[in-house]
Amino acid sequence: MDKSPMDNTKRSRRNFLVAVGAGSAAPVAAVAAKTVAPVTAAAPKTAAAQSNGYKVTEHIRNYYRTTLV
Repeated sequence: MDKSPMDNTKRSRRNFLVAVGAGSAAPVAAVAAKTVAPVTAAAPKTAAAQSNGYKVTEHIRNYYRTTLV
């Protein structure tokens, strides 16, 4: 049996899309690698800005109250 010309068209479209996808990923990765800002040391937090962990506030209580079934 002969393959229809449509099979060749589908195959060539697939190959084209794969090539375009692979070809566009490399420049994007290169640009992203160059534009990433260097990591700097974080400024120390003041005593007032430091968190002491999880705190139950009125907002949290309201949320839990509305989720009761």
